[in-house]
Amino acid sequence: MNILVINCGSSSLKYQLMDITNENVLASGICDRISLDKSAIKHKANNKKIEKQVDMPNHKSAAKLVFELLTDSEYGVIKSLDDIKAVGHRIVHGGEYFFNSVLIDDDVLAKIKDCSDLAPLHNPVHAAGIEACKDLMPNTPMVAVFDTAFHSTIPQKAFLYALPYEWYEKYKVRKYGFHGTSHKFVSQKTAEFLGLDINNSKIITCHLGNGSSICAVKNGESVDTSMGLTPLEGIIMGTRSGDIDPTVMQYIAKKENLNIDEIINILNKKSGVLGISKLSSDFRDLLKAEGEGHKLVKLARAAFAYRVAKYIGSYMAAMNGIDAISFCAGVGENAVYIRGMIVENLEFLGVKLNQEINVKTIGTKAVISTPDSRVKVCVIPTNEELVIAKDTYEIIKNL
Repeated sequence: MNILVINCGSSSLKYQLMDITNENVLASGICDRISLDKSAIKHKANNKKIEKQVDMPNHKSAAKLVFELLTDSEYGVIKSLDDIKAVGHRIVHGGEYFFNSVLIDDDVLAKIKDCSDLAPLHNPVHAAGIEACKDLMPNTPMVAVFDTAFHSTIPQKAFLYALPYEWYEKYKVRKYGFHGTSHKFVSQKTAEFLGLDINNSKIITCHLGNGSSICAVKNGESVDTSMGLTPLEGIIMGTRSGDIDPTVMQYIAKKENLNIDEIINILNKKSGVLGISKLSSDFRDLLKAEGEGHKLVKLARAAFAYRVAKYIGSYMAAMNGIDAISFCAGVGENAVYIRGMIVENLEFLGVKLNQEINVKTIGTKAVISTPDSRVKVCVIPTNEELVIAKDTYEIIKNL
């Protein structure tokens, strides 16, 4: 059974066509710079790749181009769109409406749009992607898979902010958390890899990339996570500030004559390791630049690793213990030096890194702690698309 996974960004559309019976990826790609100049598509299937610039004024035109390539005589993998049995859409924010993946109907679509205040950069384009696919494939069932859903098990004592309670009652101001599909997948794979009973385990998953979050997973359920009402809260990220004193915003607004929207834009897009280093949000650039003598680069890396370690420590306390720590995503799976800096801060807890294995582990599954480490440390490559495809299949298989 072929499942198409769609992930719409503000100016992009990522896709992956998967045969869910054997979990084989048949085709994948990305439409980039949608509605901008020099829009382009990258498509890969049957060991063939194609990349070309194509005018894509909106997400519907991008989706149409994807479907054309999937059925193309040279680059396609299916004869017609009827070979796609369902479409799974990644949705960033489900608010308090959705605690699980759901079949999309008019009511679900309306509620996804209603959550746009909570995710203004994401939910509107997710809705646009759903509408585009429904127009082009009106008889194909579609499923919404929410980043926030996995974190719906976080208890109120952990998700509630110490603000006037009526703000939660009226506006649902609370911690929601993100990267849920990744944390779900990696925690389950960690338990499987280490031979742990997922229903009797304490695992901390570290999704480290340009956007980063930490999650405490107890007995297979999220009990706390670093991102909050929006993805801005938490650890330092590529361009996001993470946790700050809220009065910084008022202080800088007055000093720089900026309004709140301008401040939030800076916190989201010009802060994090980019802000500290004055150079880049890409950790590969930082590693190269440190070797060239850029002093602030070392500080940016150290600050990032410190915040990750601090969150790990706090989540050990939140779960009253720990069995394993797993790293995933672009930085977590590939930046061996960052993993080393993080674990170095946890040695007082008896966490020990096998340096030789760590430096050899790039993008592959491995235990990177020593045999006598009190806590197992792993690298577990994430696969959010597979989670979306599996959830989609479970919902539509009996339709």
